[in-house]
Amino acid sequence: MTRSTTTTSNANAWNPRWRLLACVAPAAVFFAAFWLLPVVRLLALPADKGAATYFAVLTDARYLQSMANTVALSVAVTLATLVLGAAVGIYLARHAFPGKRMLLSLLTLPLSFPGVIIGFFVILLGGRQGVVADLSDTLIGERITFAYGLLGLFLAYLYFSLPRAIATYAAAAESMNTQLEEAARSLGASKLRVARDVWMPELAPTTLACGAILFATSMGAFGTAFTLASKFEVIPITIYNEFTNYANFALAASLSISLGVVTWLVLFVARRFGANPVAR
Repeated sequence: MTRSTTTTSNANAWNPRWRLLACVAPAAVFFAAFWLLPVVRLLALPADKGAATYFAVLTDARYLQSMANTVALSVAVTLATLVLGAAVGIYLARHAFPGKRMLLSLLTLPLSFPGVIIGFFVILLGGRQGVVADLSDTLIGERITFAYGLLGLFLAYLYFSLPRAIATYAAAAESMNTQLEEAARSLGASKLRVARDVWMPELAPTTLACGAILFATSMGAFGTAFTLASKFEVIPITIYNEFTNYANFALAASLSISLGVVTWLVLFVARRFGANPVAR
């Protein structure tokens, strides 16, 4: 009886471990097959054409310009989105009015649209056959377009990013400590000073995290850029052209690594400084 009982106890002790292994194994295989191996291959590809290929984005003027365009556009979109998103999100969180839920639903509707559709919206507005071109042709006899350059990309990226910022700031504003604001007002602080001394410090972690996500999303946006970037090249389109039109996989991998490094650095800084903003 004692030996049988011991054997049964050992079997029962091992059963949870085997069950855990059975659950983890498929996830591990999936992770290795669809993330680890492709990343390793991506990192190794540029070496086929020499170590200098890893630095192509810095040594080739065209690729450097494409990266600079992407970073500048992403920074501009991020800043504009944070300002507009904070203003709208805080207002919606602090004010109750009829149709508020419907308005918030409409403002966040672009979240359901892929980038290609948003690019198509901008073409319908500012393309060669768009509303602005028709109006300008009627008024001044000249068709004005903006969809295919920097302005078109900026508006499309802003349209795509704004709902995320509005939803984030609305949620953050609803959870803010109103006692600090009430205390500041009781001491005679103006609205501007309340915003500067109360709102901004409390919303700083939200701003940092949201800004990093917006920047990363803008850096990697492809569908919108593919639809509109005929006069203003960004790095996702450059990567697409290299491996699709020219079959230059090593260079496409190098540019992908550069894009990933820039985006990862921004996300890392946001996590690093957003972890304890008060201490800094």
